[in-house]
Amino acid sequence: NRTTVVEFVLLGLANSRHLEITLFLFLVIAYFLILLGNFSVISITLVNNFLQTPMYYFLRNFALLEISFTSTFMPSTLYSLLTERKTISLTGCFLQMMFFYCLGTCTLFHMAVMSLDRYVAICHPLHYTAIMNNRFCLQLILSCWAVSFLLMFPPTVMTVQLPFCGPNVMNHFYCDTSLLLQLSCADTRFIEELMFVILIIILPGTLIVTAVSYGCIIVTVLHIPSSAGRRKAFSTCSAHLIVVTVFYSTCIYRYIRPAQRGGQDSDKVLSLFFSVLTQMLNPYIYSLRNKQVKQALKESILK
Repeated sequence: NRTTVVEFVLLGLANSRHLEITLFLFLVIAYFLILLGNFSVISITLVNNFLQTPMYYFLRNFALLEISFTSTFMPSTLYSLLTERKTISLTGCFLQMMFFYCLGTCTLFHMAVMSLDRYVAICHPLHYTAIMNNRFCLQLILSCWAVSFLLMFPPTVMTVQLPFCGPNVMNHFYCDTSLLLQLSCADTRFIEELMFVILIIILPGTLIVTAVSYGCIIVTVLHIPSSAGRRKAFSTCSAHLIVVTVFYSTCIYRYIRPAQRGGQDSDKVLSLFFSVLTQMLNPYIYSLRNKQVKQALKESILK
């Protein structure tokens, strides 16, 4: 009943019209590549009989997750850049915030699960089929989604219930929790501390799983007698690690810090890195550069 703000103003990515048009063209291309790459992964891994393995099952779900995550903010961002309309309703802002954080958290868990899958496949190949059976893979996927929403739902609900009496301007291109907390006219210390604890659990926790998995993979690869085999394996691992490093480093620097530091222009640049750049690279790094996927894609195009 105390809420007087009916909408929020998102300042967006640029101050000049010329720069907005340039960013619009860049983001349109990036969004198109994200959709094209991920839809290609989903369709190829669904129709090709040779790609019905746990690895491609995880990649298919990861592609679906990336499409959903990027679509939480990209259409509204593009619309804002094109029309110069900067406002977003309270309901739209809260929904965007909830899905952005829940799907972003699910992405982190999914990357950890995929690294675990590669660890079992490379380090324990004889037990791979028995461990990564259909039931266990489904349980891992459902657990990623369930845990993500269970962790992020409570602070999101508490943020929604806060009173907002003005001002209503956020220096960002999507509704960010830390900025919303700064705009509230109530005491938000508990929510800030809760968010900090949750992010401390999620970001370093999933990073440790991913890092240990790839560390074990690298140790195993070093024992491969063939130099060509080692080069191929290191090429794949290094590409994965570059994406993981960029994604985690920007996320950790952006979110594991006091909320009072939010709202800087550098935050928007960091957010672009983990929400657009890595999402654009992931389909190619994880799937489309794979020899089996390229062959299946080639066959599908020829047909």
